[in-house]
Amino acid sequence: MGHMAIVDLSTAASLVRPTDTLAVPLGPGVPGGFMHALGDRDDFVDLQISGALMPDLYAVLAKPGVRYRSGFFGPAERFLRDSGANIDFVPADFRRFEPILEQMKPRVLATAGSLPVDGWVSLSVHAGATVDEIHRVAADPERILIVEVSEHFPRTFGVLPEYGHRIHVDQIDALITTDREPLNLADTVPTEAELAIAQIAVSFIHSGSTLQTGIGGIPNQIALTLAASDMGDFGIHSEMFTTGLMRLHQAGKVTNSKGSEFDGFSPTTFAAGIPELYSWLHNNEAVRFLPVKIVNSPERIARNRNMVTINGALAVDLAGQVVADTIGGMQFSGVGGHEDFISGPGLDSTDRSLICLPSTSTVNGQLTSRILGALPAGSVVSTPRHQVDVIITEFGIAELEGRTIRERARAMASIAHPQFRDELLANAEMWPKD
Repeated sequence: MGHMAIVDLSTAASLVRPTDTLAVPLGPGVPGGFMHALGDRDDFVDLQISGALMPDLYAVLAKPGVRYRSGFFGPAERFLRDSGANIDFVPADFRRFEPILEQMKPRVLATAGSLPVDGWVSLSVHAGATVDEIHRVAADPERILIVEVSEHFPRTFGVLPEYGHRIHVDQIDALITTDREPLNLADTVPTEAELAIAQIAVSFIHSGSTLQTGIGGIPNQIALTLAASDMGDFGIHSEMFTTGLMRLHQAGKVTNSKGSEFDGFSPTTFAAGIPELYSWLHNNEAVRFLPVKIVNSPERIARNRNMVTINGALAVDLAGQVVADTIGGMQFSGVGGHEDFISGPGLDSTDRSLICLPSTSTVNGQLTSRILGALPAGSVVSTPRHQVDVIITEFGIAELEGRTIRERARAMASIAHPQFRDELLANAEMWPKD
């Protein structure tokens, strides 16, 4: 298109052709006003939309002639699937979104940003896998870059010169200003089991540890426990920057003396949390947003001083195979950086990766073990057994790294719920199965 035009939402939406390819970033980087404006149209013939973890239900995703390819399911994707929309999951970890996007070469790329300052728009709460593609689209007169900015999206920083985390207004084809707010991700209240798991996980952390936490009740509780503890001198290196990680910073517990190239700040690739998090991030150089290929590199993760990563799972078998993104073979979430943050610490003898999960869940009113003798047929493994270090349930710790097959099976069985433990222990004695 060429030079920047300041346009309204319907004009921006009209830039998408009835047959077209459109990509938006993961979750917090989605330009919400623009996506809602696309829903006012009914003339789509074959619009292919590529995205992940949509933060809202956009009407366009359920329209005839529209197909949505998602790299990560959240509540919106599960709802769309269950209501019969044309949505498919693209299996890929977060780092692989980047080559897939480059190969797809969407004609239109739309992203959220913060208000321009001195001609520069910060990419705000998401760097992810779209940064390089944003620059490729900007440089190609045949392709269109749409950026939606809002005063509620914080101005954040990357690491200059290579990772500026910003785009100059001259490179934007259509700039829209809205009053949209970033995804409000409320803190979840941990259950009794999750509180117990968090207490066990904290025993692996000491002053000077570098931390990565994911989303949910357990990581949030761990962060709050550490913020209130007498430990400190923490580093942070996390794919997602959360409300809990902000609390650690606010408590004065973060020095970021990690012994890595990212000393002095917390590298992340996207942020999501409560509104306070976004105002805290605004103009805050203590957190830097870098492309996912940098943040999620296992080698870089391993280089941090005393790295401890904290992630979840839906089920684990006695071999240590982890099911983290599907239930009964049906897509529930996505791969994200799970494997990267579990495999990275295994490259260094002083690092730990913790997979935390309650020992049971209630399915159709029935107590069901999440520690399984064998994965049911059709299960999809998200992280293989050979990358797993520690599994924690409310009943204790299973240390798997460096253990034999049978030792691993015994350790896993010993942290199952008492109702299922004896059967699993008996099962473990038969490993390896003949």
